[in-house]
Amino acid sequence: MIEENKDLSPLTTFHIPAKARFYAEYTSEKELLRISRDPVFIENEVLHIGGGSNLLFCTDYDGLVLHSAVKGMKAYQKDATTHYAIVGAGEKWSDFVEWTIDQGLGGLENLAGIPGEAGASAVQNVGAYGVEAGDCIHTVECFDCQTRTTRTFTKEECRFGYRDSFFKHEGKGRYIVLRVAFKLQKESIARTLTYGPLKEWAASLDHSPSLRETADKIKEIRNTKLPDPDVLGSAGSFFKNPVVRGRFHYELEQLSGCKIPAIPLGEPDETGHYKMVKIPAAWLIDKAGLKGRRIGGARVYPDQPLVIVNEGNATSRDVIELAETVRKEVKKKFFIDLIPEVNYIDTDIRVTVLGSGTSKGVPEIGCSCEVCTSPFEKDKRLRASILVETHGLRLLIDASPDLRMQALTHGIDQLDAVLLTHVHYDHVGGIDDLRPYCAYGSLPIYLREDVAKALRQRLDYCFRDQLYPGVPALDLRIIGNHPFYIKGLKIEPIEVLHGQMPIYGYRIGKFAYITDAKSISETEKEKLEGLDTLIVNALRERNHFAHFTIREALNLIEELKPRRAYLTHFNHEAGRHHELLKRLPSNVEPCYDGLKITIK
Repeated sequence: MIEENKDLSPLTTFHIPAKARFYAEYTSEKELLRISRDPVFIENEVLHIGGGSNLLFCTDYDGLVLHSAVKGMKAYQKDATTHYAIVGAGEKWSDFVEWTIDQGLGGLENLAGIPGEAGASAVQNVGAYGVEAGDCIHTVECFDCQTRTTRTFTKEECRFGYRDSFFKHEGKGRYIVLRVAFKLQKESIARTLTYGPLKEWAASLDHSPSLRETADKIKEIRNTKLPDPDVLGSAGSFFKNPVVRGRFHYELEQLSGCKIPAIPLGEPDETGHYKMVKIPAAWLIDKAGLKGRRIGGARVYPDQPLVIVNEGNATSRDVIELAETVRKEVKKKFFIDLIPEVNYIDTDIRVTVLGSGTSKGVPEIGCSCEVCTSPFEKDKRLRASILVETHGLRLLIDASPDLRMQALTHGIDQLDAVLLTHVHYDHVGGIDDLRPYCAYGSLPIYLREDVAKALRQRLDYCFRDQLYPGVPALDLRIIGNHPFYIKGLKIEPIEVLHGQMPIYGYRIGKFAYITDAKSISETEKEKLEGLDTLIVNALRERNHFAHFTIREALNLIEELKPRRAYLTHFNHEAGRHHELLKRLPSNVEPCYDGLKITIK
């Protein structure tokens, strides 16, 4: 049932070569249950794919790829006008939409011709021409990978948003969609005809268009704009349409000197500005002069610049570099950051050490020791924080008071979330500098309850009912000492004692980051078994009541036995970088600001 070294290129619409170490397809809950008990499932990272229409494999996948072959479509009637249609997750979405039209069930006709499988409709909340799948979804039946039981989610529990759902956040990696139930209407006339060219077409008719006419027209429009993925590989729309604050949209027009089209969302405020507006990404890319832009075998599709195509020999690196070029050019012209709708599947973990110093930094103000006066860059240390990039995510661990300079130095123009270890100022003093990352909505901050309480007091202006325009929009998400997920990425807190104060380090895959620790319990050490790379604090040689000394950090490394380790959070007493390096074991190095580490 489980295959090895599976070629994934036929299973994705980009058709870019990549292999999965393990692959399994299932046709029922019973088969999925059996797979979930297999050691391959238990011991490896697991990725579930549908029709592969929103995936870009950046490298071979060192884990288990699952694919649903759960089939079936059936309908039943509730009353004279309300019907329910249930579809297996492995059915083609386009086939299901056609089937509902054949059954005389209205609601999904605007979603005709969209590639992918039915299960993805609930995960991605697919949408087109003024309709989203979530508008019609009634319930979603899922397999819970933790409890190995089946659970049904209501529409409200799915938390549908623009190209978003619960299953892309907390539910990702845990719940696998088995079936989706839609609440539809028994009717022959299409209802939603107010979107762009569809509105013009409907107005030109001498009758109200039927479900079939509407679906056929939508497919015709799509075919004129979008390439056939069997001819030119693509993932459809590569970028989301940016949703920004209405006031920010006004500012963008002033800054760029352009009239930027926007679709209002919700009702205007007392000043006439809409709280949020949606901006067409295709218009931004077009006006930035990027139609037809090529890198290697990847190209911005001339007929629809929202699409990046594989002209036959593109690599994942070609696509990523082209996507980053599009983002940079659009941001340069319009000051808007485009967010990919495509999921980058990348199990590598890339760590950038933004700061490796303690609370005073190095050099310390007023100190003339040989370390503080050293001319070498590796002896200059900002306050401790790191950037972690993996699975298409950018995560900041701690917002030090030096965050502004760290972000400018390393070109950090986008963050998906921030993880805080504790509330001491040298780890949270840069939170106000997170403002630029909040222009498109609240930035998630994962933190302990005690840290959240302190921040609400310290940064009360960020949490008032009436917020001053421009303050950082922070979404504080309380975590306990158990694993949590960010868009499917598993993160495990490691509780350590900073003197007598409990704080968190974090483990992501085979990488762990621990700062400000003085001791770790045996239970927490068990969470650190099997590491490839560990970064741990080591203040100095001399004893300290709240921090590991260099010797204590080396003792922990010897006990845990990671493949390699790095020391961080130094003060000037630790000595100059090149001298400290000579004193350390061969598998241990001192961190320095700007150090980049890749964990495969």
